[in-house]
Amino acid sequence: MRHIAVMTMTGSLGISFMFLVDMATLFWVSYLGVEQYVAAMGYAFAIQFFTISAGIGFMISATAMVSKSIGQGDFEQARRQTTSASILAFGSQLVVAVLVVLFRREILAMAGAEGETLEVAARFLVISVPSLPFMALGMIASGVLRAEGDAMRAMFGTLSAGLIAVVVDPVLIIGMDMGVDGAALGMVISRTASSLLAMWFVIRVHDLAGPVELAALRKFAKPFLLIALPAVATQMASPFGNAVMTRVMAEHGDAAVAGLAVVVRVGVLTFGGIFALSGAIGGIIGQNFGAGFMDRVKAAYRDALLFCFAYTMVSWAILALATELMVSAFHLGGDAAAVLRAFTHVAAFGYSFTGFIFVANAAFNNLGRPSYSTLSNWLRDGVLMYPACVVFGTFYAAQGVLYGQMAASIVAGLFAMVWGWRYVSHMEFSARTQPATSS
Repeated sequence: MRHIAVMTMTGSLGISFMFLVDMATLFWVSYLGVEQYVAAMGYAFAIQFFTISAGIGFMISATAMVSKSIGQGDFEQARRQTTSASILAFGSQLVVAVLVVLFRREILAMAGAEGETLEVAARFLVISVPSLPFMALGMIASGVLRAEGDAMRAMFGTLSAGLIAVVVDPVLIIGMDMGVDGAALGMVISRTASSLLAMWFVIRVHDLAGPVELAALRKFAKPFLLIALPAVATQMASPFGNAVMTRVMAEHGDAAVAGLAVVVRVGVLTFGGIFALSGAIGGIIGQNFGAGFMDRVKAAYRDALLFCFAYTMVSWAILALATELMVSAFHLGGDAAAVLRAFTHVAAFGYSFTGFIFVANAAFNNLGRPSYSTLSNWLRDGVLMYPACVVFGTFYAAQGVLYGQMAASIVAGLFAMVWGWRYVSHMEFSARTQPATSS
C-alpha cells in the first residue's frame, strides 16, 4: 500500500499539473468574460482529448515493456525499447496531428460546435495541435521513468508544464491581449518544455535511451504495437465518451457546454490520483510479474482498489466545499453554474468507479490481456454513455447529462473490478500450481 500511495501521489501531482495547463488556460480565457470562448475551449478539448489519449496508450505500452525488461535485469534491452517506443509514438502522433489540423472544422461541427464558437475552437486547434508529437515524447519519457521507479523525476517532468502555464498564460492571454490565440501558444510552450525536461532525465540521469537502430525498431515494433494498439483503443474510449457528452450537452446551448468545459478540467485536476493510479501500479505489476511474484501482483490490485475509493471520497468532499468559489472564479451563471453544481454535489461520485476501471486496466495491460481493458472501457463510453446521458438529460436537462455519465461509470466500474480480480486470482492460482504440474 505504501508503494502504491507514493507512486500514485507523485504521479497525481505530475498529472494534475499537466491538466493544470488546461485549467489555467480556461481560467484566463473565462476572465475575458466571453462565454463563447469558454464553450470553444470545451469543444477544442473534446477533440484534443483523442490525441492526448493516444499518447497515453503509447506510454502504457512503453511502461509495460521497459518495466518487464528492468524486472528481468536486461537494461540494454530496456534502453533500446525506450528509443523504439519514442520513435513510434512521435511518428504516429505526427500523422494524427496533421489530420486533426486539416479536418478541424468538420470534426468540431460533428461535436456540435457552430458559428463563431466553431471558428474560435478551430483557431485554437491549428495553433496547439502541432505540439502533440513532442508531448508524446515527454509522455513516453515519463512512463520510462516510472518503469525505472523514479517517481520524483517523472513527477517533475509533468509538473513543469503546469508551472510554466501559470506564468505564461496570463502574459499571453491578458498582458499581450492575444486572447484564445495566446492560450493556444501558451499550451505549446508548456508542453514542449515539459517534454524536453522528461527526456533529459531519461537520457542523462538514467541512461535509458539507446541509439537509433533500424534493427531494434523492427524488433520491438511488433511487441510494442501489440500492447499499444489495444491500449490506444482502450484510451480512446474516454475521449469518445467525452465527445458524446459534449454533443448531448450542446443541445442545451453554449452556456451548458461552457459549464461542461469547466467540469472536465475540474474533474481531471481534482481526481488526478485516479488517472495516475493506473500508470503507478502498472510499473509495480509489470516488475513483479516479470520477477514471478504473483502474490504481490494480487496485493497491488487489492490495495489499489482501496486507495482509489478512499482518495475519491476525500477529493469529492473537498470539491463539494469549493463549489461556489469555482462558480465565482470562472464567472459562471445560469445553466453553466447549474452544470458545475450537479457535478460537484452528485456526479463526481462516479469517479470512484472510473478508478476501478483504471485499476483493472493496469492489471490487464501488464498481464498480457490488453484487449480486456479495451472491452471494459468501451462498455462504459461506447455502449452505456450515450443512452444514459440522453435518458437522464431528458428528465434533468443539462445536469442530467452528468448524471448519465455517473450511472454508466457505476455499472462499468463494478463489472471491470470483478473481472480484473477474477483474472488476477486465476493468474496467481496458475503460478502456484505450475511447479507441481511440471514435476
